[in-house]
Amino acid sequence: MEKAIEAYEPIENNKKPVRPFGMRDKFGYLLGDFGNDFSFILVSTFLMVFYTDIFGISAAAVGTLFLVARMWDAVTDILWGRFIDSRKTTSKGKFLPWIFRMSFPLVISSALMFLPIPGMSEGFYLAYAYVTYILWGMLYTSVNIPYGSMAAVISSDSTDRTSLSGWRTMGATLATLVISAGAPLFVFVNNELSASRMFMAAALFSILAIACYMGCVKLSTERIQIPDKEPGETLSFAKTAKGLVKNTPLITILIASLLFLMTQMLVTSINVYLFKDYFGNATALSIFSLLQTIAVMGSMPTLTPLVKRFGKKEVASFGMLLAGSAYLTLYFIPSISLTVFFVVNFIGLIGFGLFNLIIWAFVTDAIDYQEYITGSREDGTIYAIYSFARKMGQAFAGGLTGFALTFVGYTSVTTQTQEVKDGIYTVATLVPGIIYLTVFFILVFIYPLNKKRTKQLEVDLAEKREATE
Repeated sequence: MEKAIEAYEPIENNKKPVRPFGMRDKFGYLLGDFGNDFSFILVSTFLMVFYTDIFGISAAAVGTLFLVARMWDAVTDILWGRFIDSRKTTSKGKFLPWIFRMSFPLVISSALMFLPIPGMSEGFYLAYAYVTYILWGMLYTSVNIPYGSMAAVISSDSTDRTSLSGWRTMGATLATLVISAGAPLFVFVNNELSASRMFMAAALFSILAIACYMGCVKLSTERIQIPDKEPGETLSFAKTAKGLVKNTPLITILIASLLFLMTQMLVTSINVYLFKDYFGNATALSIFSLLQTIAVMGSMPTLTPLVKRFGKKEVASFGMLLAGSAYLTLYFIPSISLTVFFVVNFIGLIGFGLFNLIIWAFVTDAIDYQEYITGSREDGTIYAIYSFARKMGQAFAGGLTGFALTFVGYTSVTTQTQEVKDGIYTVATLVPGIIYLTVFFILVFIYPLNKKRTKQLEVDLAEKREATE
């Protein structure tokens, strides 16, 4: 196994020694998702309320926009993943150069979505939303696909990859803390969203995002060198598809991730309305984000010991059981106070954090399994397919939030009826409770790579690599 790993981790890269995997890689990878979520979490948290309350677009129209855009993004994910896999490896690696090139237009598009344009018609606002939001989604894909694919080539060791997954989630969590906890204190004035302040916040986060991307490029190192295709050789989609059909770990985690992300996005979007309208305290969103950060960051030190003892599948399953049970408990508590809501929700956030810290390590296992089946590494394509599922989750979540708000009777008036408020609370608690428990059952009864089988995959793949030398 050691020889096989050496074949994929050469001691030289352009005649320079490659430093061992360490804290520099972990922090660099954290910065990458920090940069991603300075854009992604900003959009997830505030774009819908910006469209409904500032542009005056109906919630149903926004839901349709989100659904259409995310479905298109899902297609571009696959196309971009195949494109990346077909590119030659440079002196900086296969993926890092694309993060550097595409991050600049991405952050510009992120700010443009929140540009206040007063005095225009509803049709203009809707058209502007479609153009800028779809453009942002395509540019986000061009950065996120190489970033996510890169985890599988930073190290071949499963423990290192689990660590990268945790550090990536920490980056996302820190961005969530800054945006969801800090931004509401600035962008809301008298419990109403300020258009000018929202744009200033978007511009600031774009500047911070580009700084994080540059840090990721500078600190990260691609160690597994993916061989370039021979002249005239092309990627065989038929061969890839044949492997995908047999890749049970990938198929299972795709379904679980779709459901998980759909719920995460739903909760993120609906919480703005939950705290603003049901609890009458928009800035309480900051407290929720702080609790989520504490739950995730507090779980991080336990991640590697728990995974080493029990396995990724086992720890992630427990996390989903805990999260689902907490949300169902919230739904059945009548006339709940904000304090009790936060206490019970915090228990669920611990379970949420455990699953979220591990999820990216599942993807690298699926990439390895695909290589074991087909004999070829297609990191970009497999990650793009995984991202496809996530985008579908985003599409359904964006559409679900808008349609759910319309269903419960939400309008852009200052005060909602009690019936509407109760409907918002149901969407924010019962729906995530049911879906998180569904993910739990999928992991327990369908996902095949428990601790023992994951270790065996490492051995089998190493032997197969060594046999091809």
